[in-house]
Amino acid sequence: MIESIKKYYRVDRREISFLKFILEAYDGLAILTTVDSKKGIVVINIAPGCEADVKMILQDLKQSVMIEDIPYNNSDI
Repeated sequence: MIESIKKYYRVDRREISFLKFILEAYDGLAILTTVDSKKGIVVINIAPGCEADVKMILQDLKQSVMIEDIPYNNSDI
């Protein structure tokens, strides 16, 4: 079984649902899960081979939504 790629982000917590719905619209591309809603920490599980598509979507969304790549380490969050 091929595993998804996990990427962690800090987003404007008011935009978590919006971002989740946008990613869900691209069926099978990625799944967003909230890690810490108060801090706006989310993890995006990206389907293998879809990394470039997700990167392009997030780059476009960064024009209107605060999205910051973060390393996942509990002490950093």
